[in-house]
Amino acid sequence: MTDTDNETDGEDAPGADSVALDPWGSSTVSDYRKLFEEFGIESFDDVIDEVPDPHYLMRRAIIFGHRDYRRVADAMRNDEPFAALSGFMPTGDPHIGHKMVFDEIIWHQQQGADAYALIADLEAHAARGLTWDEIDEHARDYLLSLLALGFDPEDGTLYRQSANRELQDLAFELGAEANFSEFEAIYGFDGETDVSHMQSVVTQMADILYPQLEESKPTVIPVGPDQDPHMRLARDLAERTRYFKVTEAYASVAFDDDERPLVAAAYDARGEYAEDEDQPRCTEAADWLREDADLAAAYDAEVVESVVQKLENAGMEPLRPRIRFFDRQATDEAFEALIDEVAGEKRVFEGHVDAFDIDRETAEDLALAVEVDHGGYGFVPPSSIYHRFMTGLTGGKMSSSIPASHISLLDDPEDGYDKVKAATTGGRETAEKQRELGGEPDQCPVYELYAYLLAADDDEFAERVYEECAGGERLCGGCKEEAAELMAEFLEDHQEKREEAKEVLADLDVELDSARA
Repeated sequence: MTDTDNETDGEDAPGADSVALDPWGSSTVSDYRKLFEEFGIESFDDVIDEVPDPHYLMRRAIIFGHRDYRRVADAMRNDEPFAALSGFMPTGDPHIGHKMVFDEIIWHQQQGADAYALIADLEAHAARGLTWDEIDEHARDYLLSLLALGFDPEDGTLYRQSANRELQDLAFELGAEANFSEFEAIYGFDGETDVSHMQSVVTQMADILYPQLEESKPTVIPVGPDQDPHMRLARDLAERTRYFKVTEAYASVAFDDDERPLVAAAYDARGEYAEDEDQPRCTEAADWLREDADLAAAYDAEVVESVVQKLENAGMEPLRPRIRFFDRQATDEAFEALIDEVAGEKRVFEGHVDAFDIDRETAEDLALAVEVDHGGYGFVPPSSIYHRFMTGLTGGKMSSSIPASHISLLDDPEDGYDKVKAATTGGRETAEKQRELGGEPDQCPVYELYAYLLAADDDEFAERVYEECAGGERLCGGCKEEAAELMAEFLEDHQEKREEAKEVLADLDVELDSARA
């Protein structure tokens, strides 16, 4: 979840073809499309039309994917509560790669989000071995840049992990829902992994859910794809802490998630096999599924056999849609309150309640309200958006440990100018070939500077640079000169604003010096 040094970028990094996502490792993503298939990340194109006035990082497909962002967009459009949070591991100077995440948090704050930004000092110490003095030095720089770029501290929350007792208490509670085998499977932890490193993961889970401690609400976490393991675990933990699980059901027997679509198909086709279409029997549905070769071929054979067996076990019971509330870990009082709140026809069992006159969305809202009223967290599974990594100025990965590969937000403007002038480009070997064949802006770190930063909100400018490069009108020398001048101007302006932000930071209730130092 924490934005790190962007050290996982670059085509030459180990693991580029395997799409192994390691929040602390050297893996990278050479084909972002594989993330949709292998990890269930959805394309941001599917949701951008639902976002009011989308940020330019969204419009330019730099933000390329999401998990469950639609609920955040809905809250944004309907002026309902939602939150945005990201963390920053202070392992070096903040640089232009980090600016993307700063901008994403600030934009969501401007759209009405409760905005949170944190310094992941416990993670920096446990996972990267930084001393507390080093962490303190870098933490101040991250906060100053965040404020200089427009974060409103009066309307947002800033904290560092080690100084937030409420966060650490939440992490302790979440730790009861996780285990080592899970960490081993997700992160590759083994017998050599420090306990403090594992503890820092649980702390990050608490960070992600922290905006919901006082009020359940959609929460978005902007991250690079290497942080997706954290998001998957956080979503799982949010579900595990809930009092109730709400699912669709069709009979007293329980069907698994991968079985319900097949049962739904059988119910929808009841006119083909049921003696009484208004009251199809489970055994009738089982016989129909066994005989329908086309439908069976569309599903896994084991799933089909399992559904048929369960339907046969249910016998002559009617196949009838209903909403099922499972008692996951509710108190007795909460379970009784839920029963009372379910309107219309219902059937109460030892571990669940079936409701026949309520839709899924209403049921979810009801379960949440009862849980919160009876002392539960009521966490909404957190959403996430995923941005592309910036390529290093020298090609390959951008890393804080390779000064020439990145531009620090603390760099002297003249040094920023020089780094851009020395950057690798996507140009051809000669000016003649560039004019004839055009450049390759999609492979150019300098063009990325325009798209990610220098063109700011001016889409026409970014598109013009792209088209002039691809068409051979723009040569690398002039392009780099323009980019270098814009970068120097940006750094000069940003550093002036950092100076102004020092007074603001001094007045905030944020721990800048660690008590552990």
